[in-house]
Amino acid sequence: MALQIASINSGSNGNCYYVGNENDAVLIDVGISCRETEIRMKHIGLDIKKVKAVFVSHEHTDHIKGVATLAHKYHLPIYITNATAKGLKLIKHLAKTFTEHNAINVGELLVTPFLKQHDAADPHSFIVSYNNITVGVFTDIGIVCDNLVQYFKQCNAAFLEANYDEEMLDSGGYPQHLKNRIKSNVGHLSNKQALDLFVNHRSNNLSHLVLSHLSKDNNSPQLAKDLFESHITATKIIVADRYSASEVYTITNGTSIPIKKTAKPQQMVLF
Repeated sequence: MALQIASINSGSNGNCYYVGNENDAVLIDVGISCRETEIRMKHIGLDIKKVKAVFVSHEHTDHIKGVATLAHKYHLPIYITNATAKGLKLIKHLAKTFTEHNAINVGELLVTPFLKQHDAADPHSFIVSYNNITVGVFTDIGIVCDNLVQYFKQCNAAFLEANYDEEMLDSGGYPQHLKNRIKSNVGHLSNKQALDLFVNHRSNNLSHLVLSHLSKDNNSPQLAKDLFESHITATKIIVADRYSASEVYTITNGTSIPIKKTAKPQQMVLF
């Protein structure tokens, strides 16, 4: 009676997150190709046939690249708002809409969407619940809003954006307009913003935090991990990789157990 989670890919080159139990699973975003998603899931021992639905957070390419192909191949419903779907090439009969705070049953799972702050048409984040266990997928967020605090507090495990280190971004080579966009209330969460949420609002049962969507140029996996681990807690800190799938973790009420390790990091194959 547990949930399994894995990051299939995380970063500006593509985002895809897996949450499921023994019978049912969902993917939050499919921002890499269908074939690469299949390869990575098989590599870490996940059965793609357990996936019963895909949820789309927003329309940026690094979150939707493989959605249509994968959903068509496996006849999966695509949960997406009308505003997000506008202009996208999706298989219309597979598209299903949702509204914020209204939970959706996917097999034995319960998926609840909520609005977030990001520069997209109608951006949402999600929590996935089963048997009193809750996992959150919180990336591409410009600011820690009341919605994020409310749902983060419920989590036994979470994928949480830690996109950039403020000093690295300020001193780096990005043009100023891009720096301003990243730091804005509709951009991305910094390490510090994510840490503040973690320190002030985590549940006592938050066993597993996966730092996600790290910038290649404006962050360092070790820097982000060290920052969070300096606040000693029982929570296991993992950094999601931008070129390979993570381990699969089993989440119960208060514990997270690595059940399978990825062999060597796989370089992304693009199709």
